[in-house]
Amino acid sequence: MTTSYKTIPSPVGLLTLVASQKGLAAILWQNDRPERVSIVLGSPDEQHPVLLETQQQLKEYFAGKRKTFTLPLDFIGTDFQKQVWQALLTIPYGQTRTYGEIAQQLGNPQAVRAVGGAANRNPISIVAPCHRVVGASGKLVGFAGGLIHKNRLLRLEGAIAQTSLWE
Repeated sequence: MTTSYKTIPSPVGLLTLVASQKGLAAILWQNDRPERVSIVLGSPDEQHPVLLETQQQLKEYFAGKRKTFTLPLDFIGTDFQKQVWQALLTIPYGQTRTYGEIAQQLGNPQAVRAVGGAANRNPISIVAPCHRVVGASGKLVGFAGGLIHKNRLLRLEGAIAQTSLWE
């Protein structure tokens, strides 16, 4: 698979946007490893239309002006991972779900750990909002971008109170 990428600044650090011929394939965090999401970085392309549109929509999201994304997505993973990532897309802005609720939604309530593993390998962070998935107790757990950034994204969306990052 041929990919193009571009790195952009954001309120949660540098993000590397990756597009395939089919659509957005990944949003990688500043210290992320491409192999976490099975993506091979191709060529830099500052003018790729999907990357430019992703950059614009992320800018609107971080400014509080966008609650949903309208981008062509190209999830690369196993069938189960793709089911989990599609389920992430159903979590509304400003709300959270537990890993158990996602497993229930998929019709497999015993798959809580597998859902967590798939969420960890979500290649399209923010757009496929794995940051909206919390532990059974409601605590923030596991996030490729780090819990500080998960907290920031959830605060931006109003899903958690505007409190200290350290609570």
